[in-house]
Amino acid sequence: MKLTRRDAMAMGLGATMVAMLPLRVSAGSHGAIMAFTGGAEPGEGDITLTAPEIAENGNTVPVGVSAPGAEEIIILAMGNPNPEVADFKFGPAAGASEASTRIRLAGTQDVVAVARMPDGSFIKTSQNVKVTIGGCGG
Repeated sequence: MKLTRRDAMAMGLGATMVAMLPLRVSAGSHGAIMAFTGGAEPGEGDITLTAPEIAENGNTVPVGVSAPGAEEIIILAMGNPNPEVADFKFGPAAGASEASTRIRLAGTQDVVAVARMPDGSFIKTSQNVKVTIGGCGG
């Protein structure tokens, strides 16, 4: 096979696109947080995220979140192609602002929870989950 200049340029461009892909996913995840908060930077507070340190299977990872008094809590998987995995809304009749579910993770990544409080502020926490068998596309 004869490698032409055009072929070399195409391969170089393809390699560059693949190398920049993780940066694009990370920017999308940060954008999801900014969309939820309306551009406000979330602070630290009384929010608890429960997830395993090591998930044997990324197809079904149990997570729980609790933020006393929160009106809404979102859970994001920062390394997934679509980071938004759960959105919980709590009304005035809710007994507690906590929820649990199972999510899919594409691989080892940070799971982030962001809560909107009644005063309009936002609090955030995260936990790294190591996945031994891939979930989303893995």
